Amino acid sequence: MQKNNYSQFASPKNTKSFGLLPDGKEVFCYTLTNKNGMELAVINYGATITSIKVPLANLEKIDVVLGFDTLQAYVDSFNLPNAPYFGAVVGRYAGRINEGSFILNGKTIQLHKNHGNHHLHGGNDGLSKQFWSLKNRIEGESPSITLQYISKNEEENYPGILTIEVTYLLTENNQVVVEYHAHATEDTILNVTQHSYFNLEGHQNSIEKQSLLVNAAKVLETDTLNIPTGNLLHTANCPFDFMQQKKCPTSIDTTFVIDQKAKITASLFSDKTKINMNITTNQPAVHIYVGGNCFGMIKGKENAAYHTKSGICFETQNFPDAPNHAHFPSAILKKGERYHHQTIFSFEHIN
Repeated sequence: MQKNNYSQFASPKNTKSFGLLPDGKEVFCYTLTNKNGMELAVINYGATITSIKVPLANLEKIDVVLGFDTLQAYVDSFNLPNAPYFGAVVGRYAGRINEGSFILNGKTIQLHKNHGNHHLHGGNDGLSKQFWSLKNRIEGESPSITLQYISKNEEENYPGILTIEVTYLLTENNQVVVEYHAHATEDTILNVTQHSYFNLEGHQNSIEKQSLLVNAAKVLETDTLNIPTGNLLHTANCPFDFMQQKKCPTSIDTTFVIDQKAKITASLFSDKTKINMNITTNQPAVHIYVGGNCFGMIKGKENAAYHTKSGICFETQNFPDAPNHAHFPSAILKKGERYHHQTIFSFEHIN
């Protein structure tokens, strides 16, 4: 059995073993807590957020993200008919790549196809399934944790050795700041995101009575397999118009083009708990997805039975299939360049 000595970074009170992977590596759960009692828990399998507990007015806490109680459940969830990627870092390329191929520097790159004839969320063994090492841990005021993964050259057929770090910071203002830094030894493509499913009424409930706002006047048009056509559609007077707050859709899997002038990318509000969550990002898009279904095959945290309306994802990212559309924002990470992606989830009570 292989263990990892992290005692120089973390104390036992906020670090616990979360189980062993098949290769014997021990996965740990790290809990960050701020002065308000808000808690953020992360495991280093997939750099996954397992819980976000937000204090309520009555001093109780509510867990606002979906997840599992055991490491084995996270591992097994990738074998579900539709893997949920609960709380994981997704990549090297989040979203779909048409037929799993693209041209880079005049060469056709063929990625592994793991979603029918297409490549989705980094392939068969993307970042979500990897063991990330603990790079740094800061405790006290505004605690944070930094995890690192080094992706080998040709992993899932992506060119170059990719070194990627994600930092989770819990501020004293009840913000969860997610920040990525990466670089590669060769020109490659990169588009990562955080795949938490949020439910401001607790992870055992439905999102259908919560309210959604998205500052986006356009969405990506897609075909029947949700592959971008290259066209952009206006949201005005259509079902994707969330420029004014309205009830969450019960089914959506759509990429919104963010209004870069807006202070807030998107927001979610529960009239029941009076919790409001604002999302801001430096990315050009947010892919919004409602789901979480575990098909009755795996129980969620606290024996929850997750279903098709259990949570909503805000996947801040570049456009899906961007390498195959010259007019989309470039997803190329050149050798020697630095990738930087920041997304902030801010929680507040609104009376």
